[in-house]
Amino acid sequence: MTLRHGLDWQKVQMLVARERAAFIEKMPRSKALSEQAAQHLLFGVPLHWMNDWSTPFSLYVDAAKGAQFRDVDGHHYVDFCLGDTGAMFGHAPEPVGRAIAAQAQKGFTTMLPSEDAPWVAKELARRFGLPYWQFAMTATDANRFVIRWARAATGRKQVLIFNGCYHGTVDDVFVDLVDGQPVQRDSLLGQVYDLTQYTRVVEFNDLAALENALKEGDVACLLAEPAMTNIGMVLPEPGYWEDAQALCKRYGTLLVMDETHTISTGPGGYAQAHGLQPDMFVVGKPVGGGVPCAVYGFSAEIAEKAQNAKRNAAPGHSGIGTTLTANMLTMAAMRANLAEVMTDEAYTYMFGLARHLADGLSRVIKAAGLPWCVTQVGARTEFQFTATPPRNGTEADKILDPALEQAIHLFLLNRGLLITPFHNMLLVCPDTTTEDVDRLVQTFADFVAATLP
Repeated sequence: MTLRHGLDWQKVQMLVARERAAFIEKMPRSKALSEQAAQHLLFGVPLHWMNDWSTPFSLYVDAAKGAQFRDVDGHHYVDFCLGDTGAMFGHAPEPVGRAIAAQAQKGFTTMLPSEDAPWVAKELARRFGLPYWQFAMTATDANRFVIRWARAATGRKQVLIFNGCYHGTVDDVFVDLVDGQPVQRDSLLGQVYDLTQYTRVVEFNDLAALENALKEGDVACLLAEPAMTNIGMVLPEPGYWEDAQALCKRYGTLLVMDETHTISTGPGGYAQAHGLQPDMFVVGKPVGGGVPCAVYGFSAEIAEKAQNAKRNAAPGHSGIGTTLTANMLTMAAMRANLAEVMTDEAYTYMFGLARHLADGLSRVIKAAGLPWCVTQVGARTEFQFTATPPRNGTEADKILDPALEQAIHLFLLNRGLLITPFHNMLLVCPDTTTEDVDRLVQTFADFVAATLP
């Protein structure tokens, strides 16, 4: 018998074979669509990472509403992935749907502002504590743009990130620490220049390493999630961010918080919940209720420096922004989502449900004697294959087990429960019910029971 993270690996492999066969048998329409897609879509999917799911071929969605969706073969699912945060407040929220439908009759995009723009900007300032804002179509774009603004505002070239971070497909952040040395990530396709020339990388929760990277006084910004979420969740140690923020101020480095995922912490994100004061701030896909959009904010001081940099630059394209940025359809969606969906009451409900989920998963793990742990950030919960939560990207990377993750994911999926295809992250939304959570916990327990030695 081979043990893997406390489970009988032979049992896991036998279970996966059965689950793959069961999926194939009950998904004829998805299988047919996958075969059609292979004729004209690269890798047979609209985006190549859609092959990262645990399924033998793509699962095709017919409709999604609230906390549930239906596939093209007529099966219903409770969705704990929620578009990897894009639908964090549920699929197709009614207020957002109404706003989009109304705006669709009045136009989509004009390259001019609508009356929703000042309302949304004022609301963003109220929620997140930064007075000035700009818009983008994705968090990737927003992160790319804030790096440019930070360099322009400071006159510095270097960018600092944490090992194992994820900020979308921004080339500058694809640098890892390997045996303590910065190395351009091997998986980055088509990159021809050395990213380590202008990107530094340190471990999360390591204040000494952070200060060492900042002390030369040439780092424009530290771009960071307040809690790492894409390599498996890594939480900041007590007091870390207060000290890290102070170091950034001491060395003149701008602190940029990317809260596209940690917006799960509260209506104003992690920074507001924990009293932090970033110089710049990014929120992506959740802010529009699932409509492609992102926003990024500036402190008053950095806004003035950014505006001066633009005014003093040569005329022409700044390299920041796209023609669809702040289009009328997106702005209407953001206004409706911020006003009626992304409310304090919604967060209070989600926090309680996520706590119920975390407690349930922890009970199953403890009862089975597994060396696993459960981590929670607001409405976001994750179970990890380690008894002690990781404190940095290197530790988080070492405990990832894609084969075991996919075994669990497929087992859940075949029983009408979807979680993210990457590690073991789960989200709840205002439409998720206690019964949905209890069903997931019980199904998770069934997987554990079927694979224990």
